Amino acid sequence: MGDIIERYIKNPDFKKEQFLELLGCASDPEAAGRLREEAVRVQKLHYGEKIYTRGLIEFTNYCRNDCRYCGIRRGNLHARRYRLTKEEILDCCARGYALGFRTFVLQGGEDRWFTDERMADIVRSIRQNHPDCAITLSLGERSYESYRLLKEAGADRYLLRHETANEEHYKKLHPADMSLAVRKLCLYDLKLLGYQVGAGFMVGSPGQTAECLAEDLVFLKELKPHMVGIGPFIPHHDTVFAGEPAGSVEQTLFFLSVIRILLPKVLLPATTALGTLDPEGREKGILAGANVVMPNLSPLKNRKQYDLYDNKISTGEEAAECREDLARRVERIGYHLVEERGDAER
Repeated sequence: MGDIIERYIKNPDFKKEQFLELLGCASDPEAAGRLREEAVRVQKLHYGEKIYTRGLIEFTNYCRNDCRYCGIRRGNLHARRYRLTKEEILDCCARGYALGFRTFVLQGGEDRWFTDERMADIVRSIRQNHPDCAITLSLGERSYESYRLLKEAGADRYLLRHETANEEHYKKLHPADMSLAVRKLCLYDLKLLGYQVGAGFMVGSPGQTAECLAEDLVFLKELKPHMVGIGPFIPHHDTVFAGEPAGSVEQTLFFLSVIRILLPKVLLPATTALGTLDPEGREKGILAGANVVMPNLSPLKNRKQYDLYDNKISTGEEAAECREDLARRVERIGYHLVEERGDAER
């Protein structure tokens, strides 16, 4: 197994068959350790000991889609729905700025109430209030024209997980009215418009095979996103996958290292899902190659309502108010939080 690891470290320009061979090492602690070692070397080569923070604002849990894995899917009649007002969103940003955040991430379900005009107005106001900050949107699939309008309003980045690059697996996770082709087209449209673009996938989602994961890596290599968000699949009790097992923390860490080596300058979050399954998940993610954390700036009263999966941490050290605690945890492993936009190197 050591041979494929060393070949990957030397030249990660792998094809699908080679990625499949590499993924055969995922359960080998020695192989994973060697990958982590190289991932941290690459991480520090480009970003030193800096860990960038993003202030996450989950501003609506309405969604027009009925994705089978998601707790805020349209068909979940038990979800307690909410929308933040423009004023509430701006208050979150002001509070986050005072806490030291220089990137705001507006994330929501695909909520048609937030039209292009409403979203552009919100983005323009954030840009006016905080000209030195980056604005990231995570609003799902929209038209090219919509993305263009939001970019012109002042948005810098856009997060849109592709979820899986395998057609059959995509159909298993999503309803018939959604397609992998549309998801990929959106990602390429965003790149064409000049956004810093984020893709990503769940590790251990129902029906996922080694072939699916190899295709994810091939797609990431082709797309060359600025950001990649991956985390373990965690089931939600109000979905058809309620009884499915959660993804593995160790396998997620393996993929963080693989992606850091594949895309050396990528912005790579240690996700909330990692912290949900493991109290030290964030630290382990950083030590596997991640260099971004995304504490929650949403109003406390709404955090539990943005219920993507069961037991999602929403009030503890992932909260923006606990930035100092998070800073101490990061410092204990040899890194430090910075008050910077944290743009991707190119």
